[in-house]
Amino acid sequence: MPAYKAPLREIRFVLNELLEAEKLPELVPDFADATGDTVEAILEEAGKFCEEVLQPLNHPGDEEGCHFDNGTVTTPKGFREAYATFIEGGWTSLPCDPAYGGQGLPKLINFAVEEMICSANLSFGMYPGLSNGNYNAIHAHGSDEQKALYLPKLVDGSWTGTMCLTEPHCGTDLGLCKTRAEANPDGSYRLYGTKIFISAGEHDFTENIIHLVLARLPDAPAGIRGISLFVCPKFIPDADGKPGTRNPVVCGSIEKKMGIKASSTCVMNFDGAQAWLVGKPHKGMSAMFTMMNTARLAVGMQGLGIAEAAYQGAVTYARDRLQMRALTGAKFPEKPADPIIVHPDVRRMLLTMRSITEGCRALAYWIGYHLDLSQHHPDIEKRQESDDLVALMTPIVKAFLTDHGFHAANLGVQVYGGHGYIREWGMEQLVRDARITQIYEGTNGIQALDLVGRKLPTGTGRLARRFFHPVADYIEQTSEKPEMAEYVLPLAKAFAKLQQATAWIAQAGLANPNEAGAAATDYQRLFALTALGFMWCRMVEIALARKDDDRDGFYAAKVQSARFYMARILPETNSLFTILMAGSDSLMAMPAESF
Repeated sequence: MPAYKAPLREIRFVLNELLEAEKLPELVPDFADATGDTVEAILEEAGKFCEEVLQPLNHPGDEEGCHFDNGTVTTPKGFREAYATFIEGGWTSLPCDPAYGGQGLPKLINFAVEEMICSANLSFGMYPGLSNGNYNAIHAHGSDEQKALYLPKLVDGSWTGTMCLTEPHCGTDLGLCKTRAEANPDGSYRLYGTKIFISAGEHDFTENIIHLVLARLPDAPAGIRGISLFVCPKFIPDADGKPGTRNPVVCGSIEKKMGIKASSTCVMNFDGAQAWLVGKPHKGMSAMFTMMNTARLAVGMQGLGIAEAAYQGAVTYARDRLQMRALTGAKFPEKPADPIIVHPDVRRMLLTMRSITEGCRALAYWIGYHLDLSQHHPDIEKRQESDDLVALMTPIVKAFLTDHGFHAANLGVQVYGGHGYIREWGMEQLVRDARITQIYEGTNGIQALDLVGRKLPTGTGRLARRFFHPVADYIEQTSEKPEMAEYVLPLAKAFAKLQQATAWIAQAGLANPNEAGAAATDYQRLFALTALGFMWCRMVEIALARKDDDRDGFYAAKVQSARFYMARILPETNSLFTILMAGSDSLMAMPAESF
């Protein structure tokens, strides 16, 4: 099975040296408790839990999967006990509001914990991950009564939550939603309809499950503007807030899936289930997007977690597996053959995995840092600036990190060779688990359309400027440093192409929306690679400054990874620029009947 060790040194580097997260309590009084010692203790304990409890359950959980019997779902052996340990440790409450029992710690720290959970056991991470998104939506849009009833239970983990959007006939196009809500005399509603692909819709972890459901009121206008959001508990809480009457919301079946088999993916039938409106009538999508945007960043962390696990497994195998001699002569003459880590093509795969994964971590944590500033900074202008950056980068984090997670897992299989194709080694599970991350919470193609169609035009480019201006300033300030030339020059070239592509999409897309649509995926990747180039320049600048105090070679390895990224990964922006500038004709000219 692939080895996994929580990458605490890498995480500390990004948090403490790149982002200087220990200064967050000075910037944001709400985070006064997020001291260096507290954060270090959290990271250490999270790493131990993931290594010792979650990772050993990952492969057997995949082999066993979830069991379904007449509406009841049983999770694989050991998962329920692991969840009990998880909530006893207070892990569900880390980023939550202290008013409801949360610890009020930065979401940035929770990002690091989420990464480790997803590396160790992505299926397990689905359950608390969905609950956290459910918590965010109720916290932002629920009534005071709803918050008081549901949030403490979601925070302490004794209840879990879901989001019920997709129906058999509609996924991305939620305007086609048919689930209906009928008013009761007491102000509640009855829900009728079927939702599919509902992660953690039914399980044996907790005494109650709180569903957030999109449905239509009888007077709802057509399309997406006619959708409302409802909270629908599995058991209706009684006067004491404890699970009471069983609500007629029932799991009809669970899906037999390619991956994340220990996560229950349910068909949920609402047969007159009692529910309560969250927020205003017909405003359900704005409320649900609070949950979805958080979930999209969380899915990006899933991609990062898979990539890290795949890299660690591949490196371990490459150091041990003996095959042939190095092209320049034996490196380990005392052995019958050299380990495959000496071979250029194996190193190409490992360095591709490593350099992009480390860049992804820096990018994701940077956005997590600004997510905290957007919600807690005392200066309203600073909050808006950070909110703009988070909005711009959310589709990039979701799409690029999950694309990389899948690619890294595939490279891991290739490093293993034939053994990578065999289940007992565990690497092929990472490929299967990673594949869904490119699909759910909005496919990566939808993320690209969101970037070019919504985020770039907002405020006449206001969101884009939150990224473009700091990068331009950084290039100008750093280009005069001789030691940074081999890093800043490639970044400057990629950034120039990104600027040119952005201007072209804005102009061509106005004249013909197909031009923006055809360019979207390539543009999104061009943007992401450039953003990682920016992160790598900042990281290598730190590493170079610490080269004289590099006892374990950590900073030297950072410099080497940066060189590889700039020389062999970032140049992909050249081909992406050429492709997206080719326009939409080659895509759209062929008649549909010719396919």
